[in-house]
Amino acid sequence: MNKKITIAVDAMGGDGSPKKVIDGINHHNKKNSDIFYKIFGDQNEIAKWIPKNLNKSSYEIFNTKNHVKGTDTPLEAAKRGKDTSMWLAIESVKKKEADAVISAGNTGALLVISKLNLKMIENIDKPALSALWPNKKGMSVVLDLGANIECNDKNLIDFAIMGSSIFKSLYPDEKAKVALLNIGSEEMKGNETIKETYQKLNQLQNIDFEFKGYIEGNNLMKGDVNVIVADGFTGNIALKTAEGTASFITDELKKNLTSNFLGKFSSILNYFNLKKFKKRLDPRLYNGAIFIGLDSPVIKSHGATDYIGFSNSLSVCERIVKGSLISKIKKNINQ
Repeated sequence: MNKKITIAVDAMGGDGSPKKVIDGINHHNKKNSDIFYKIFGDQNEIAKWIPKNLNKSSYEIFNTKNHVKGTDTPLEAAKRGKDTSMWLAIESVKKKEADAVISAGNTGALLVISKLNLKMIENIDKPALSALWPNKKGMSVVLDLGANIECNDKNLIDFAIMGSSIFKSLYPDEKAKVALLNIGSEEMKGNETIKETYQKLNQLQNIDFEFKGYIEGNNLMKGDVNVIVADGFTGNIALKTAEGTASFITDELKKNLTSNFLGKFSSILNYFNLKKFKKRLDPRLYNGAIFIGLDSPVIKSHGATDYIGFSNSLSVCERIVKGSLISKIKKNINQ
């Protein structure tokens, strides 16, 4: 019998918490009875939203009145105290009482408190923020999405190895194909750091991925590669641009299909195709960014997502634990 996976949950972070967190746990638990949730936060507030059909043996509440605020700077969050729901959830992973930790709270605070509590994986200098993006052929892992504004060639190589490890943990039957996000596909394009990274990745031996060279922003969604590497400055701009473009397309489509009788009639005829299109661009389905490089899995759920998005973040926790992500990174980084 497989050992139950334990997920430490900061129930107080993000919009609409703790209700959306508890609703997310309940939604996830219906499909995953082999998960145990350690829930950290204000017990009185949490208890209001615990549904009667949530199995009492699947969770435990750890009461704390203190929590990290969305307006806190990372330094303020760290100083707020070791009795915050975020700190205690991370600490439970540090003590090996949980397999992964998740929060929808303050991103900067989560990174700083995680780094204060958890060790870096040996031979990795910087953690990265990674997430899943849809492409024409499936899904891509993209990193770094903002944890490190400046990176050297070793950092980018580490990101390539870690990103491919994430992909293999989530999609064990597929080949990881890595590319560097750049301003052109030609070998001489880009700054010195990215050109140096390109040369070194080409020379790596015994790696668990296929290096595909450079990729330009207009090709991110084609699916020819599935691990996309950038420094945090470039990656964050790419992320925000992709999110804004997806939102613009869905809003404009909705407006045009409801503005007149012909549009409404067309939307009825194409109801199922439009439903598939909307689902493909639904950001809740790809919710769950991973702070990668630490010796335990730390998952960041988007603060503004609803319970469906939070449930999907819990699924990311489950899949990377089952996929032995940390072990894969340690093995690949030492090769």
